[in-house]
Amino acid sequence: MPLRKSDGPSFFDLLTKQAALLVSAVDLLGSMLGSLPLERVALRDKLHEIEHEADELNHALTKKLNMSFVTPFDREDLGFLAGRLDDCMDYMDEAGDLIVLYGLDDIPEDVATLLAAQINVLVRCADQTATALPGLKSPLDLRDYWVEINRLENEGDKAYRHTLTALFDSSLDPVTIIKLKDVVQVLERGTDAFEDLANGIEAIAVKES
Repeated sequence: MPLRKSDGPSFFDLLTKQAALLVSAVDLLGSMLGSLPLERVALRDKLHEIEHEADELNHALTKKLNMSFVTPFDREDLGFLAGRLDDCMDYMDEAGDLIVLYGLDDIPEDVATLLAAQINVLVRCADQTATALPGLKSPLDLRDYWVEINRLENEGDKAYRHTLTALFDSSLDPVTIIKLKDVVQVLERGTDAFEDLANGIEAIAVKES
């Protein structure tokens, strides 16, 4: 079957919808920290639903790429952006899943505060990304976005190190420390994924200029 210009939502629409879902996902993740165990399960299930919806958008974009003769950017670049958005979502979903599966119900207040700081960085990364993606047609105009994401990633690195230090200095039992360390590391990978996405958009801007 020959490639053609396909109908339906544009590539930009699909990427923008993926970015908007990140905001909903990180809001749920943030709500999990202060919730009761049963409430956490319900929030985790909602987070799974959003992750599934994001997967469907990713699949739709891949299908559109395979059917399209004309694309606004290189195919590899569009696939890269969709993949990095998917990574951002997957790490947030994984963090929520670990909080429930590990039964992290009594997180010490000082550690919970530091975890919340990590999630707050993700909240701002998601907000920045959801605000920027509708302007992807003119990537050169998004310089403030990728600069801010890089700044937030540096802030996230500091939060990550402070949380690890607090964990290892705590009087928690070793198993709980290992469980919390897993969550902390997944949150850090989520921040890195946002930076990878922003760097990809910067690279596209340079290529398209």
